[in-house]
Amino acid sequence: MLSTQPSTAAQPTIAAIATAAGRGGVGVIRISGSQLLPIAQAITGGKTPKPRTALYTDFLDEHGNAIDNGILLYFAAPASFTGEDVIELQGHGGQIVLQMLLNRCLQLGARIAEAGEFTKRAFLNNKLDLAQAESVADLIDASSQAAARMAVRSLKGAFSSKIHNLVDDLITLRMLVEATLDFPEEEIDFLEAADAKGKLVALQNELSTILSTASQGAILREGMNVVLVGAPNVGK
Repeated sequence: MLSTQPSTAAQPTIAAIATAAGRGGVGVIRISGSQLLPIAQAITGGKTPKPRTALYTDFLDEHGNAIDNGILLYFAAPASFTGEDVIELQGHGGQIVLQMLLNRCLQLGARIAEAGEFTKRAFLNNKLDLAQAESVADLIDASSQAAARMAVRSLKGAFSSKIHNLVDDLITLRMLVEATLDFPEEEIDFLEAADAKGKLVALQNELSTILSTASQGAILREGMNVVLVGAPNVGK
C-alpha cells in the first residue's frame, strides 16, 4: 500500500533539460533536491535568490565565465512541483548552451533525472495523486484539444475529487452496516434511518457515470481501431 506521508529521506539532486530538443528562444533546465541554494549561488556567482522571485543573472561555469544569461527561479520546499527545493534556469534555447549549463549542474552534485522522475517525486511527496501524475503524461501526449482539456481537468484534481467522494460515501455505508451489526438490540434501524439503500443506489449511479467518462477519456487518449469491411470496389 502506498504511504500517505511525504517522503522524509533526502533524495539525490536531479537535473534535466525541461524543454523539447531543438532550437528555441527559451530553454529551461530544472533541478530538484534538498538545500539547493548553494547550487544557485555557485551558478550565479554568489547571488542568493528569493523564493518565487525571478532573478535575472549570468549563469557561470566553474571558472566564473558566463555560460549564458537569463532568469533563475527558486522554489523552496515544500512549495514546489516536486515538494523539494526546485530551481529553474531559463536561458536561451540552443542545445549546446543548454548542455553546457546542464553539465555545470552535474559538476555541482546533481545527476541526470530519469524519465518522469520529477513527476514521480511529486507523487511520492503527496503533491500529486496517481491520477494527477498520469494526467501529466496524458497532457503532454494529447493529440486533440478535447484530450488536452480532459487531461488538464484531471491534473487539476477533478477526477480525483470524484473518486475521493465515492470513497467517503462508501465508508459512510460501511459505518452504517457496522453500527447495525454492533448494536442489534437498539430500536433504531441505522440503515433505514440513514436511507442506506438510496445512498447505495446513488453511489452505483455515480460510479457508472465515472466509468463512462473514463472510457471516453481512454478513447480520446488512445484513439479507436476501426475496421472497414465489404466487397472490393463498393466505396468503402
